[in-house]
Amino acid sequence: MGMKLHCFGESGNAYKCALALTLTGQDWQPVFVDFFSGETRTPAFRALNPMGEVPVMEDGDTILTQSGVILDYISSKTGQLGGRSAAERREVLRWLFWDNHKLSTQVGTTRFLSNFIPETKRPEGVIPFLQARLKSAYTVLNDHLSTRQWIVGDAPTIADLSCASYLYYPEPFGFSRADWPHMDRWLDGISALPGWKHPYDMMPGNPSQRA
Repeated sequence: MGMKLHCFGESGNAYKCALALTLTGQDWQPVFVDFFSGETRTPAFRALNPMGEVPVMEDGDTILTQSGVILDYISSKTGQLGGRSAAERREVLRWLFWDNHKLSTQVGTTRFLSNFIPETKRPEGVIPFLQARLKSAYTVLNDHLSTRQWIVGDAPTIADLSCASYLYYPEPFGFSRADWPHMDRWLDGISALPGWKHPYDMMPGNPSQRA
């Protein structure tokens, strides 16, 4: 039996894991979580993940949550996307932690506030504040990529998948690839990898299907 990934199309954190499973050639299947109807708050889902968050990955009796842990598990299990030395492995982890703290969390919040809740319920001033913080994060990543094809070493790693995931979504949140040419080239490189698919083509839950 293959692995299961509890996910939904709008989740950039789930998309990181779906990409890693696909690009490493794993046998996996998505299990749709109806986040927008409150499924992650139900007792059944909390029994699976008391944190009440997506993604959750099942590999036999092993149940994992938090995208960084899942990415590390996939790369460790497959021997892929984890760097080619101990030093590269540490650098991969450094960028995973940076992404979770500085990039994906703030992109996810900004995108959610900008697109998935009514304008009247958006806290005043929060979106511009987050966009300003994100500009600093984009600058760090864009500058890092100015002299390299991938974030770590000379091949793609889970650091690339983690940092890139939210940047493929179509909903506007203040990010334009044209403003960040090195990131733009890097994102093209990831999407050219065999097996890559857009998040709404890789996981169930395209918002257009609920329109």
